[in-house]
Parts: sequence; C-alpha cells; structure tokens
Amino acid sequence: MTTSDAGDAVRLLLVGAGLIGRAHAVRIAADATCRLVGIVDLAEAAAGVAAEVGAPRFVDLETAIAATRPEGVILATPNQLHEEGTLAVLAHRLPLLVEKPVAGDLAAARRMIAAAREAAVPVLVGHHRRHGSIVRGAQAIVGRGDIGTPVAVSGLTLFLKPDAYFDVAWRRRAGAGPILLNLVHDVDLIRAIVGEIVEVQAITSNLRRGFEVEDTAAVLVRFAGGALGTFVLSDTAAAPWSWEMTSGEAPVYPRQREHCFHIAGTRGALSLPDLTLWRYGDRAGWWEPLERVSLTPEPVDPLVEQVAHFRRVIRDGEAPRCSLLDGARTLAVIEAIARAGRDGGSVAVEAVD
Repeated sequence: MTTSDAGDAVRLLLVGAGLIGRAHAVRIAADATCRLVGIVDLAEAAAGVAAEVGAPRFVDLETAIAATRPEGVILATPNQLHEEGTLAVLAHRLPLLVEKPVAGDLAAARRMIAAAREAAVPVLVGHHRRHGSIVRGAQAIVGRGDIGTPVAVSGLTLFLKPDAYFDVAWRRRAGAGPILLNLVHDVDLIRAIVGEIVEVQAITSNLRRGFEVEDTAAVLVRFAGGALGTFVLSDTAAAPWSWEMTSGEAPVYPRQREHCFHIAGTRGALSLPDLTLWRYGDRAGWWEPLERVSLTPEPVDPLVEQVAHFRRVIRDGEAPRCSLLDGARTLAVIEAIARAGRDGGSVAVEAVD
C-alpha cells in the first residue's frame, strides 16, 4: 500500500522544501500512515522535491490549504518566517509541526504561543532528538533517580564545517553562527533530560575564520535544580565529539564510537549517546570501584518517530512532546548565551510561561 492509497492516512501539507523540508518529505512519502498532500515553496528547486515524492507543488499557502484540505501542516521554512507561517496555519485551526529554532527571536515565539492558546490548536516544535531512543532512554534513567540528583553536566559540540558551507552569504553574518544553528539542539537535549537552565555565562570567538559569526564558544550554565554545566562549541574543530558524529541517528555523518555528554549525580553518572551508567555498589566513595553498565539502545531515526508522534497529536490528541513553550524556553537560553558572549558577565535566562 502506498501513501496515496491509504484511506486512513493522515493528510499532511509541507511548507518549505529545503534541506530539512526534503528530509520530512521523503519520510512522509515512505510512511503508509501518512499522505503528503502538497509542498509549498516558491523556489524552483521545490519542483524537483515534489516530483521525487509524488506530491503537488504550490507557491501559496492559502491556495494549498484550500486545495489539499490537510489535517496537519509541517512548517520547514527559515526560522525568521516561522511566526508568519504559524499564524497563518493557526488561522485555519490546523495542528502544526514547526521546525527549530522555533522563531527568529523570543518576542516572535511569545506571539506564536499566544496565538496557539487562542486557537486551542496543538503545535509541536521540531526538536527531533527528543524522539530518539537515546534521549528518551536518558530521560528515563535520570527521571528514575538512577544517578541521584544531577550536580554537573558537560557537553561537547565540536565538528568541522567545510569551507564550501560558507559560500552562502547569510551563514557568515551575525546571528547565523553555531550557537543558534547547532548549540540550540544540545541545549534542548540537556533541558529535556536535566531541567531548566536559569543562568549563563559565555565567551565567544571568531578568530579562526574572521566572519561576523562566532566559530567557537565556551559556555557555563546553572540549572534550576542547582546543577552546573559547561558546553564547548566549535564548527572549526577537527574532532569526533558531537551528537551528529556519535549518536548514529543521522547516517549521513560517519559514526564515531565516542560520547559527547556527561551527566554526574549524587549516586551515579551517565554518558551520552552511549548511555553508559556508572554507579557504586554497596559502598560509595572514591576508593571504591565503580560499576559500569552499558544501556546503549539501538538508534532509531528520530525524524521518523517525530512524524509518527505528530500523527498521534493530530488523530489521538496526544500532547506534543516538545511544545511551543518548550521551544521558546530553549530559544531563551540561546538568546542569553548569545548576549553573554557579546556583552560578558552573567545573564539570567528570561522566563517564558
């Protein structure tokens, strides 16, 4: 059975046919429980994506909604356009999956939250790592108290973007650096496992490439529960320690058998993405041996899991795993990090309710 034959398949409209949009399109087309009823994108390249997955292409959202009668919409446009697109979709009372970062800035995210509440429509934010077996496993381990109370967290986001990546002009300009485009994923991942981040400090550098955007950052964070943490980020580092390189969730990246996150608690510690748990036996203390338990799950494609979850949000009323509020809180941390890197000092993360 193909998606076009599935009478009970959920009808999805995709807005944006760029890199992440195409990733959604091919997964929806391969899912018998979903039907991709159209793709909306002005760019001529979108015609090729539409032809690849056998969906009609539109250049106007209103026309597409009227013609296809979707049950849900996936918004995969640039983040600066997320507010406009979200408000347009919510006007039709349609459930929405909006890509990350949730918005161009926190003010826009707040307006999106208000509109979603007014419309009483569920909105899922595309922080796709939350849907993978690794993050869900870590949430269960920490949530059960297997490591006790988290006290310290460290994260490495180190990789090398090739020179050709910066041939696109906007990627060299302020606001398009790895803090917003890459670290946002890691901040959301850690928030989902450890809890809210309330205060940050940061130092940034653009010394290696000399572009407006940063290429390296060192970040300190304080969690609401009292834990302290660090993130070290660079997109000019020849290194294997990043989620993409170590998790196995995205086969396009050569997998390295390393880990890039550590969460230490009062009773044990956990490394990710390998999900290795370290704990003492009957006696605890630095003279005692630590027991090591490997809990490594089989990697799954989190984008596939996310689409399945979105279908349940639409059809079954399941609560979004990453809500607009969640996405906005992650963006608030990123904005605080960017400000701390620019102005120095300690920056309180703006509360979003």
